[in-house]
Amino acid sequence: MKNLKNLAIILFISCLATSCFEDENDNQISTTEINDFVWKGMNSWYNWQSEVPNLADSKDDNSSEYQAFLNQTDNPEDFFNSLRFQYGTTDRFSWFIEDYVEQLKEFQGISISHGIRYQSVQINSNGDIIIYVRYVADNSPASSVNIKRGDIINAINGTVLNTSNFNNVVNGLYEDTVTLSFASENDGILTFLEEKTITATVIFENPVYLKKIFNDVNGKKVGYLVYNGFRTSYNDELNAAFSYFKNENINELILDLRLNGGGSVATSAYLSSMIYADANVEEFANLKFNSKHTEENGSYHFTNTLNVYDSNDNKIGTETINRLNTINNLYVLTSNSTASASEMVINGLKPYMNSVKLVGTTTEGKNVGSITLYDSPKTDYQDPSSANSSHSYAMQPIVFQISNKNGESDYTQGFAPDIEVKEYEYWNNILAFGDENEVVLKAALDDIKGVTGKISSSKKQLFAKKLELTDTSKKFEKEMYIENDYFGKE
Repeated sequence: MKNLKNLAIILFISCLATSCFEDENDNQISTTEINDFVWKGMNSWYNWQSEVPNLADSKDDNSSEYQAFLNQTDNPEDFFNSLRFQYGTTDRFSWFIEDYVEQLKEFQGISISHGIRYQSVQINSNGDIIIYVRYVADNSPASSVNIKRGDIINAINGTVLNTSNFNNVVNGLYEDTVTLSFASENDGILTFLEEKTITATVIFENPVYLKKIFNDVNGKKVGYLVYNGFRTSYNDELNAAFSYFKNENINELILDLRLNGGGSVATSAYLSSMIYADANVEEFANLKFNSKHTEENGSYHFTNTLNVYDSNDNKIGTETINRLNTINNLYVLTSNSTASASEMVINGLKPYMNSVKLVGTTTEGKNVGSITLYDSPKTDYQDPSSANSSHSYAMQPIVFQISNKNGESDYTQGFAPDIEVKEYEYWNNILAFGDENEVVLKAALDDIKGVTGKISSSKKQLFAKKLELTDTSKKFEKEMYIENDYFGKE
């Protein structure tokens, strides 16, 4: 278990007036001052700074006009969003951080959560909706009451789901305490089983969720890894998984990134260095910043060692990478939750490996990344240790575009699968990760066997309409970010 003794906790106390904040020493800061930090940080680093008129360098030339501009809103998040380029279309991924201490912990898999990820599906033309459980975190409130992947939920807090009430009722999933009604299915008929009530608590998610060996797949030994986030504090656990695969001399690797929205670019490079047999110091990814930070343009390379971090993201050592040298092809299981650093593994390895074959559905399409900006102007907004202590706001704006060694970066529509399998169409038969009959994994195993196109349709539902769920508290889950060591800092 990671060392959690030194986790910092900030007590943030808001003042009664909406336009100011105070810390424990009664130091007040106005929202005008916070908006000034937001503007200056975005003016310096934002990827599309030159495309946003309100981020022009001349905007603060006239002091009184600039102050009036900052005073247009007393909501720093609204002000931040007003500066985003084509908000919601071109820039889909920048976000404002209300508490950067909590955010930094979430980057390392520490959060207040029920420990469940869901998928909602309309199951018939009558408008009935179910939610199936995609994932349950170990040692979470959900696992403690034996909720499992594949469980079917048809009511939240006592209200049965349908198309008329879904948008309102589904918000109950993200309350601190929620009661879920579980059902079984037979010939399209749902039968109530039981209710379970869970309350969110602090959980610690190891992204290296499952490793397994399939010993005889058409005479081949196949390694399977469910990896759910590029979190630096688990680099050593990821490396240990590849030690296992290496010692087993696997012939093929199936990398399950269906729930992996991204994370650290460095960890993405480490994972790729574990997979690519001939990795040395070749370029894995190239980063391009705006015209004010061209000196930061640079590359991540394949490497022979990785950095090990504690849960506070402090570097505590290095390890030799456990590199596979017995595989030539990579299978990646994908969904629209596969994003950013996950997509960079796909894009970065394609120029090097014989085959990178995708199985599942189209990925998110995120070829840009961010850094965290703090209210620390003396360090160009990069250093949390020197940030203004009167508030805990920060920003996570897009600041670079990423490409592979061939300069390829045009995947904003996502990577389409080579073998398409829509998991939600099998909502009544969602099996555990690692079950060889789990529909997406089975498609990859069948391809290795040479029996592609043989996906069983016996459990496929002819009427199954996928509905999106948006947990606004998990903005970081489709993130790709770089650490201070990229800028030559530890």
